[in-house]
Amino acid sequence: MEKAPASRLEPFFVFLLLVLGLVICVISWGYGFGSLRQPGPGLYPFFVGMAIAVFSLFILISELRSGTREPVLDKEGAGTLALMTLTFCLWILAMPRLGYVVVSLLATYAFCKIMKLEVWRKPLAVSAGTALFIYALFDYWLYIDLPRGILE
Repeated sequence: MEKAPASRLEPFFVFLLLVLGLVICVISWGYGFGSLRQPGPGLYPFFVGMAIAVFSLFILISELRSGTREPVLDKEGAGTLALMTLTFCLWILAMPRLGYVVVSLLATYAFCKIMKLEVWRKPLAVSAGTALFIYALFDYWLYIDLPRGILE
């Protein structure tokens, strides 16, 4: 595959991610970490911000060292990304009306078909299993109310 010249914008965006990770760390520091028995509200965001900053730093160093890189997305990959993004957006929009379980079933089926899973049985089995697991996890084990939609 032919090497493409490195884009000037990509290191800039990676640098913005690095700054965002550091800002998350600084802000979450003020919330407090709590203790091991009772974690504070700043513990999780601090480690997420730290992970964003560290991984961004590695990517930034790698980008700056190499002058050429492989293309990230080809035409087919860009179409797949666009369809997945559209599916996520429709998932969020349809959730209050149809309910979390039904939308999860439909979205998981759509993801399986977008990723070209064979025939219709495997995607249906994956999406039905995912929807049942989500229902059991949130409704029975964790007692978290999710939008029920048409199942009310």
